[in-house]
Amino acid sequence: MRILVIQQKRIGDVLTSTIICNNLKSKFPDSTIDYMCYPNSVDVLLENPNIDNIIPVTNKIRKSTFGFFKFIFEIRRKKYDAVIDVYSKLGTNLITFFSGAKYKVSYHKWYSNIFYNYSYERFDAIKSEYGLAIENRLLLLKPFFTEKITNVKPKIFLKESEIAEAKNLLKSYNIDPEKQLIMFGILGSEHYKTYPLDGMAKIIDFTVAKTNATILFNYIPNQKEQALEVYNNCSEETKKHIIFDLYATDLRQFLAILSQCEMLIGNEGGAVNMAKALEIPTFSIFTPSVRKETWQLFENEAKNVSVHLKDLKPEIYEKHTEQYIKEHTFEYYAEYPLELMLKKLETYFQEYKN
Repeated sequence: MRILVIQQKRIGDVLTSTIICNNLKSKFPDSTIDYMCYPNSVDVLLENPNIDNIIPVTNKIRKSTFGFFKFIFEIRRKKYDAVIDVYSKLGTNLITFFSGAKYKVSYHKWYSNIFYNYSYERFDAIKSEYGLAIENRLLLLKPFFTEKITNVKPKIFLKESEIAEAKNLLKSYNIDPEKQLIMFGILGSEHYKTYPLDGMAKIIDFTVAKTNATILFNYIPNQKEQALEVYNNCSEETKKHIIFDLYATDLRQFLAILSQCEMLIGNEGGAVNMAKALEIPTFSIFTPSVRKETWQLFENEAKNVSVHLKDLKPEIYEKHTEQYIKEHTFEYYAEYPLELMLKKLETYFQEYKN
């Protein structure tokens, strides 16, 4: 059986959709499973034994009509038996439609029957111990499974050599292996997903005061100015605990460094999803406009905790639409009671020690 899984979005989406591959390979061990994604997400798929081939969709393909249709017919020549389109946009509608696959699977939209022969309504408001992002992906496995699926966790696979290099890098910065090492996701994937930088500095100050941990920042070189703003807002005592110049030069190196951390604290997004896939505990801050029901993944486990404005001030969501809140994100970030957030973080530290 030859299967194609399509998820062309951000890293968190791509990583979460790997549960489709993991389950299909378990059920059909002799199958060939390919994964189509954007190039920036390839690194979270590498070394996954349940993915045989990664197909990057480059800007060159996406932005050229001729190139895109040439790509569509290259996919058709692969003769897939099943195409599972998690992304479900016009481009992937067409890829699936022209694939010639027996199973063409996606989410239901008013036009779905044109492109797919199996389509499912997304869950919108069910209770889930895993999170709706997981539940909705499991829906797309319905044509292949009648039994209950229990393998629901995305996983990241690192080579021993990558882990060894990360350990050597930490050692080269004279990081005390006896102290906790905490990664801070100080910046979100979008500006509206970034908790105000001066507030993040206060959370870092609090973390150091309570844990005496060594702190790493997750940022890339073109974000150094913002990272410095966070650093400069920290207390002088906290700065002694921050290894500011230690950052990953690529995503695989980041994953290996993250695997050596005690926990990740910061903005909800790709880094949090990657930490969970590495079984690293997380404390995450949601942007006010992201639906917590979708992305509060695996918070049935005490090691994963999040803060969302909807939990702190639900009346705001009774008055305004999510779109309105998104357009006024930073006004609503100001509504987060820092004292309550720090109290929740202190409880997290206490429970984690136990």
